[in-house]
Amino acid sequence: VQLVESGGGSVQAGGSLRLSCAASGRTFSAYVMGWFRQAPGKEREFVGTIRWSTGSTYYADSVKGRFTISRDNAKNAVYLQMNSLKPEDTAIYYCAAKSGGSYYADNPRLYDFWGQGTQVTVSS
Repeated sequence: VQLVESGGGSVQAGGSLRLSCAASGRTFSAYVMGWFRQAPGKEREFVGTIRWSTGSTYYADSVKGRFTISRDNAKNAVYLQMNSLKPEDTAIYYCAAKSGGSYYADNPRLYDFWGQGTQVTVSS
């Protein structure tokens, strides 16, 4: 299994970015895909999830209403659209996958596979 994130970069507060996670190596229809982030000196933080089969999503309170997760079955990709970005959103963002189970999965230990991460920097 390979997860490859892309789309990170630098943006001013209030701006937007869309991260992509290209998934390969197996069929992900039974998987839950998660997005996490980690800022320097902090623990990895839950951002949101999507159940691949239904498109159902779940978000952390800190990003609810600003971030949207979606997936493209044809491209085997998951996206994280980030709007109204704040300096506190600055972090390395990771895509992760777990096989089945609940999509209310905010603990990174539940995930089997991880991407390498992509840096997002939001300046004030």
